Amino acid sequence: MDGTVGQEKVAARNALLQARSDLGQWERSRLDALIAEHVLESPCFQQADAVFSYVSVGAEVDTRAIIERCLGQGKLVAVPRCAPGRTLEWYRVGSLEGLEKSAFGILEPPANAERLVDAHACEHPLAIVPGLSFDGQGYRLGYGGGYYDGFLACFPGVSLGLCRSCQASGHPLPREAHDVPVHLVATEQGIVRV
Repeated sequence: MDGTVGQEKVAARNALLQARSDLGQWERSRLDALIAEHVLESPCFQQADAVFSYVSVGAEVDTRAIIERCLGQGKLVAVPRCAPGRTLEWYRVGSLEGLEKSAFGILEPPANAERLVDAHACEHPLAIVPGLSFDGQGYRLGYGGGYYDGFLACFPGVSLGLCRSCQASGHPLPREAHDVPVHLVATEQGIVRV
């Protein structure tokens, strides 16, 4: 990691984590319901046969309503598990029950080779991507692990970042050569193609 960019990312990450926490649970829930509504009404969601989504924890933009709708509509739902080499393995789930808390504090499916999903085998895959912030070009500031950059670099479908507008960046976020932008960003105000 470039020293200057790394320091900029750490400073931005800390400020965004604090701003997210300052919103309060009620306001976060209100905004997240609007974000979910925009996602569920979007053509990219309606056309998707498979949805690759993180399972939100803490103050992240809540993905549960989106996942539940996918399951209700019979879409394939895959959630990630962190694997060696800073990679993500995606496993098909039939519900949000039975997920395990990882060492990072995120909810993951148990490892089960029979439930592994390859996005390249799906006709219209959609990735729901977490981020502390997204800028106008679709670049994200995450938690610093680099897992999603590796995933997005070879994801064959549409990638959609979720972000409350108060955390969206009006200027370019600090980035490195390996950072990969998303195609769309959903906030409570709507979905923007970047």
